[in-house]
Amino acid sequence: MLTVVIALTANAVLAVLKTLVAVITGSASMVAEAAHSWADAGNEVFLLIAERRAEKPADATHPLGHGREAYVWSMIAAFGLFGVGAAVSVWHGIQSLTAPEAEADYLWAYLVLGAAFVLESVSFFQARREVRRGARKAEVSRVTFLDKTSNPTLRAVFFEDAAALVGIVIAVTGLALHQVTHQPVWDAIGSILVGLLLGFVAIYLLRRNMDFLVGQIADPRIHATVLGWLRERPEVETVNTLHLEYVGPGKIFLVGSVDLVGDDTENRAAEELQRLEDHLEERPEIARAVLSLAAPGRPATAGDGFQ
Repeated sequence: MLTVVIALTANAVLAVLKTLVAVITGSASMVAEAAHSWADAGNEVFLLIAERRAEKPADATHPLGHGREAYVWSMIAAFGLFGVGAAVSVWHGIQSLTAPEAEADYLWAYLVLGAAFVLESVSFFQARREVRRGARKAEVSRVTFLDKTSNPTLRAVFFEDAAALVGIVIAVTGLALHQVTHQPVWDAIGSILVGLLLGFVAIYLLRRNMDFLVGQIADPRIHATVLGWLRERPEVETVNTLHLEYVGPGKIFLVGSVDLVGDDTENRAAEELQRLEDHLEERPEIARAVLSLAAPGRPATAGDGFQ
């Protein structure tokens, strides 16, 4: 939550400043940067909604909780990044390719972009700290953690801030080349490149959120841990199937079938399964566990495999 609030505050301030400078200078790169900041500020609002909605507890109509809402709102945010940021930047850059050169004082543009780089860096390093902490806990690289994490808001803030820093460098380069060569085409190219960068980030975020919405299986380490725990239970003969699927940030729905030791009555077997489910649901990452008896003669497997 703190990471999103910091990013929202920084982008709201920068959006206003960049818009003012874009009007003063007429720079295509500054227009792209202003559109970028407005898109990011709007996206952070959607990400805040995503976090709040995902935290709603399970109820009668949503027995697995509301965790998947985080991916819905994060997809809306990614659409905003593409529609508002990328499309506006590319379109304005194309229009500026043939525009006549206008005399302008770019001092304010450089000052605002410098301030933007500082503020975006603060937000980026806050997100980077969370990524580093999560990667260390999961015992994976930061790149792997960013791609595989079930937390869509952290992934979105990290990549949006990273894109913002790269975009500022592109905008400054476009402005500088415009001044040195007196060719506005460089400023226009800077705007187009910023737009393409935003489009790439938006498409990536859309794809990952869609993966979780349609059913992303759990991290292989969690799968292996749960499978090992079930196999070690004295009342479990074999684990025949085991499927773990994310239903929200850090929340998993578990479905499996097991063969119990002995040949107990139906009531006794139901009690054993219920106890196993209760134990599994004591784990904070298990939103719901549903176990059934394996069909007679069905061979034991490791479950649905690893990612």
